[in-house]
Order: sequence, then C-alpha cells, then structure tokens
Amino acid sequence: MSVTGDSRAREALRVLRDRGPRALAQRVSRLAYQRLGAAELDSPLRLDDVADSRGLRLAVPARRPARGTPLTIGWLCAPPGPGSGGHTTLFRMVAAAEQAGHTCVLYLYDPLGSDVRRHEELIRRGWPDVRAEIRSADAGLAPLDAYVASAWPTAHLLAARAELPTRRLYFIQDFEPLFYPAGAEYVLAEETYRFGFRAITVGPMLADLLRDRFAVRAAVAHFGCDLDTYRLTDPGPRSGVVFYAKRDTARRGFTLGLAALREFHRRHRAQEIHLFGDASVRVPFPAVNHGRITPAELAALYNRCTAGLTLSFTNVSLVPDELLACGVIPVTNEDPYARGGLENPHVRWAAPTPHGLADALSAIVDGERATPQVVAASVRSRPWDDAQRTTVATIEDEVYGPAA
Repeated sequence: MSVTGDSRAREALRVLRDRGPRALAQRVSRLAYQRLGAAELDSPLRLDDVADSRGLRLAVPARRPARGTPLTIGWLCAPPGPGSGGHTTLFRMVAAAEQAGHTCVLYLYDPLGSDVRRHEELIRRGWPDVRAEIRSADAGLAPLDAYVASAWPTAHLLAARAELPTRRLYFIQDFEPLFYPAGAEYVLAEETYRFGFRAITVGPMLADLLRDRFAVRAAVAHFGCDLDTYRLTDPGPRSGVVFYAKRDTARRGFTLGLAALREFHRRHRAQEIHLFGDASVRVPFPAVNHGRITPAELAALYNRCTAGLTLSFTNVSLVPDELLACGVIPVTNEDPYARGGLENPHVRWAAPTPHGLADALSAIVDGERATPQVVAASVRSRPWDDAQRTTVATIEDEVYGPAA
C-alpha cells in the first residue's frame, strides 16, 4: 500500500473510532461524489435551454377575441418529490384552472431525462385533484394558448422556445437566485425576471421585491392556510419548541436554526425540542426528531408546543400561519420585505443570529405570550380560493385581454 493509501486508511479508522460508521460512510460518499463528477447531476438547466433577455424576441399571438371560451394552458415544472410544498401550491392553481373550464397540460422538465410515467404515478397518487395530462418537456412544447413557468429553469426553457406562439406567464413562489451562491445559477435565475413574462407572485413580499429591483409588476396570489388541518385542538398548558429541520434546503436556515436551538437548550434544559422534515438529522443537544410526518400529525405536534422556529430566506413560508392556527407563536428571521406578507401581532421577528433567535424563543417560553386561544383566533382566515382566483384571472387577462 502506498504512503497516501496508508494515511487514508489511518484516517478512516480514526473517523470510525471517534465518530462512528455513519460519519465514515458520509466521507466515503463525499469522496465518490467528487471523483465521479456527480455535481453535474445537480444542474437544473440544460445548456441548450439557456435563454438571454438581450435581443429576446418572443412570438406572441393576438388576443383571443371571445372571452369565456375555454383555454388550453401548459404548466411547466420540475418533477415533484413526495409531499413537495411548492408543487402543492402550484397544483392548487392547476386544479383551479381546470375547475374554471380550461384544459391543462403539465410539462415536466428534467435535465436528467427521467421516466415521465414514474412521475405521473406519484402526481396522481399525491395530488388527485389534478386531472391534467402529463407530458415530458423533452417531447416539445405544443402551441397552446398560454404557458406558465413555475421555476427559473422552466422560465429559461419557455424563453428559449422564442418562436413558440403563446402567451407566457411566470408563477413565482421564491426569489430563486438566493437558492445559490454568487455564480452562474444565481445570474441565470435572476435573468428570468427580465424575460417579460407576466408575473404572478405568491404573497406580496416577492411582488415588492420584483418591483423595486427589476421594475416588474406582478399580480399577487395571497397565501392561504389549510384551516381544516391546522387548527386549535388543545388549548391546555404547553411546553417546548418545534423546528422544520430541512438540512438540504438552504433557504430554511438549517445550521442557523441548530445553533439557535443549542443556545436555547443551554438556557432552558427542561423545554423539549421537536424537529421534523428529515429523519436523518442528528443534533448536538437533546431533541425528538419526528422525521417526515403527515399534515395531520404535524398539526397534532404543533398543538403540544409553545413556540415554533420557522426560518425562510427567499419568501415567507406557509409554516408561520399554520403554527398560529394551532395556537403556537412563530419566531422568524427579520427581513426588509417579509413583514408585508405576514402581518400578525403574535409573530416574533428576530435578528437572524443564534442569540437573536434564542432570545425570542426564550421570551416566549418565559411567559411573554398570549394564550393559544388568542393566538389561534388571530390567524388569517383566507383560504386558497383568493390565490386561485387571482391566478386564473391573470392567465385569462393575458390571453383575452383585460376584463371589462
């Protein structure tokens, strides 16, 4: 064995002895990932589908003369994973368009070219309200009345098909450049806001941001809350905090959340800490990891807790309203645009630092809080109907022209 091989073997034994087989397996996997160039698999956009706003000339058909005649609408999205929150919101809009009498077609865009039939099975099982035909974007985009891009790679795909005669819209759920460090993906994601697609944002935070930075006017599809699932069921005494611990989703602030919870535990050792979202997460303090759980199970967990740590850095998430509806006080990261999308007197806005977040959690469990009944009564009672009406009306206005 070479000197290099000897040193690596010694290092592997040391990791196995000091940190256990899980840490060793992680190191081996990382080495294989690097040597095989597996990072290529993470690319969400094919090179041939990159569009450029400079000199972009999109084929745009004339307005449809007869308002009220059914449309055929294409929706572009990445293949969903089980329970994907972003897809759930998008598919609510697809279902609303179908209920309004329009025909919808889902086009799945996957640079890896996975089998669309496998994804269709998941969609039919996980989102039974969606009746749309499901196609692979690799088969080409038909000349439909309108297309709705739902993420920055699909916006590039739609812009790159500039000769396609269709009306183009963009359903925006996050400020997606922030999904990436400064670099190519950041710039390409930012470029999509210059394509000239008609924009629909989920919540006012993104609409304000796009107006200020890109002079883009967007229709606002206001957040809804599933109050049939998330509601107060236990008004009794509570304790503990809950955190959505999603390690692989950078915008959810995983490492920052753990640092804040470790500091919180140092101050409040009797308070139980609950994690959910990823069963593989290990933390350096006592906590109960519930892994991936159903919405009903999550609502039951919320009804046991006093406070919830909910971090989101690209848009306000659904979690704060769901916590409030269950009588839990959310602690979330301060953001110059976020307050407009989450107006509630019980939300605790905190500096996004370990001590800033731990201070806010500590104040709540130390007694600076309203009762669960008062907190639950304050939640926005808006269902998703408002967002669905706005989305469908915006698509119709784009194809027919503004309503009289």
